[in-house]
Amino acid sequence: MTLQLRIYVPPHPLIQHWLGVARDAQTPGSLFKTAIAELGRWLTYEAIRDWLPTVETTVETPLAPCPATFVNPEVPIAVIPILRAGLALLEGAQSLLPLASVYHLGLVRDEETLEPSCYLNKLPPKFAPETRVIITEPMLATGGTIMKTMEELTQRGIDPALIRIISVVVAPPALQKLSEKYPGLKIYAATIDEQVNEHGYIIPGLGDAGDRAFGT
Repeated sequence: MTLQLRIYVPPHPLIQHWLGVARDAQTPGSLFKTAIAELGRWLTYEAIRDWLPTVETTVETPLAPCPATFVNPEVPIAVIPILRAGLALLEGAQSLLPLASVYHLGLVRDEETLEPSCYLNKLPPKFAPETRVIITEPMLATGGTIMKTMEELTQRGIDPALIRIISVVVAPPALQKLSEKYPGLKIYAATIDEQVNEHGYIIPGLGDAGDRAFGT
């Protein structure tokens, strides 16, 4: 069967609620950051539903033995926030995966060429086999930043099939680039907007998620 990129937009009322809060230009910075963190929590919950490795065992209840299922602690899980804005989504993701390793990747987009450049890379030289990775990036617009991130990860041994991307708003240019290079990749987002303007911003989008989250 031919692999094809899949994007999931969960129809959860809390996701839609916090998306509305984040979109509103009148939302103050502190509440905007809370909205992004909540979206990180609920989108991560959806993304890991059938993704976390588990082990079957038996436990003793106060009355009798009972079958039990646990998340397998031997399979590494990494969360990679794309700085700065990805840090706001990280907060929600970490609330569900507190033992996951966190590796920071700082990428900045040139406002004229829209090409990304890296100013911080805390990824290890090589990831352990079977490592599962969550990338947190609120906006997938032109696709330059997420493509650079995927390149860095695959060069370090990560299987794209084991990656989940958590985003708030995504747009067709980024999705097309990802689909062509990484079929089988899975993305979880609150919504898909159809337009990216000449400055590389998604319309209607969220504005500059990093500036809004950190008050800069």
